[in-house]
Amino acid sequence: MDDHRAQVEELLADYRRSREQLASVQRELAAVSGQASSPDGTVTALVGAGGQLKALELSELAYRRHRPEQLAELIVRTVAAAAASAAEDTYKTLSTVLPASTDPAALVAGTADLRPAEYAPDDTETVDLGRQPARRRVDDDEDNEQRESWLDSELIDRRVR
Repeated sequence: MDDHRAQVEELLADYRRSREQLASVQRELAAVSGQASSPDGTVTALVGAGGQLKALELSELAYRRHRPEQLAELIVRTVAAAAASAAEDTYKTLSTVLPASTDPAALVAGTADLRPAEYAPDDTETVDLGRQPARRRVDDDEDNEQRESWLDSELIDRRVR
C-alpha cells in the first residue's frame, strides 16, 4: 500500500511541476511582443501575442513623404515585420518546452503533425456571388454516389459486433 501511495504522490508532484511549467510558458507567450520601424522611420508598429496590432505611430513626415497608397503599403509591411519579430519570440519560448524534433513554427501554424499534402490548398474553384467569393470543392467523381463518413462507418461497425 505504501508503494502505491508513493507512486501516486510522485505522479501528483510530476503533474504539479508540469502544470507550473505550462503556466510559466503561457505567461511568457502572453507577454510576447514585436516592434518594427519602416526603413525611413516614418512608421512604427507594435504587435502583441499572436501578431495583434497594439500600437501604430506615424510621424508627421509620413504624410508628406508618401502618397496614401504608398503609406498604406508601408504600414502593412511594417506591421508584418513586427509580427514576424513577435513570432520569432513565440518560437523561442515554445522551443524550450517542446521535444527537439518539434518545429515550433509548424506547431503554431497547426501543421506540426501533418504532411504538406494534408494542409496544402486543395482543388477549388471560385464562384463569384457578389462581393465575397464562395469556394466550392471540385471533385473528380462528382456523381450521385452517397459517401459514408468514417464516423458513420465506425458506428455501424460497433453496432454489428
